[in-house]
Amino acid sequence: MSGKDCGNHGGYWPCKRHKVFRRLFACFLCLIIVVLFAILVIWLVLRPSKPRFNLQDATVTNFNLAAPNLLSFTVQITIGSRNPNDRIGIYYDRLDVYADYKGQQITAATALPTGYQGHDDFSVWSPYLYGNNVPLAQYLAVAVDQDESAGFILIYFKIDGRLRWKVGTWISGNYHIDVNCPAFFTVNSTKEFQFQKTTSCSVDV
Repeated sequence: MSGKDCGNHGGYWPCKRHKVFRRLFACFLCLIIVVLFAILVIWLVLRPSKPRFNLQDATVTNFNLAAPNLLSFTVQITIGSRNPNDRIGIYYDRLDVYADYKGQQITAATALPTGYQGHDDFSVWSPYLYGNNVPLAQYLAVAVDQDESAGFILIYFKIDGRLRWKVGTWISGNYHIDVNCPAFFTVNSTKEFQFQKTTSCSVDV
């Protein structure tokens, strides 16, 4: 608004007040931009690394395939997670773990304890996973029989969840996390399962 326009609409003081409001708004907008830019620079410099997961143990107490293609499966797993970042903390808001065989979920999802994981902290969980009379496709039932006859079976333990990053006092929005842990088992003649070794898990955030 020009000085002439101000004069035509009420005189000097309304015009001056309008200019003050515009300057305050401009200063406020600049402040927001500076803060957001500073957060972006800090984020790019720190660049958080994904948490690292590993499957330490898995004990199968029940694995039974009954007609018609119904699988019952009970297992206790021990899974660990480490935050490899020196300056960035992690809030786990949700972590659901379940077992997967050749692309089919064979247990119900079990919720893991959530909370904050500080710099270089390590967490361990040992949940039980249960699947009771889970219907399998015919080809999967055949694959189970073949794997048991061969003496080994591969089962994946997967985690689906949400996390947030913490940098100083700033906390990010929610990010989706997918964890995939392969577990190799040998199977003897009495159908006892033996977990082979600690395995690293793939992590996508």
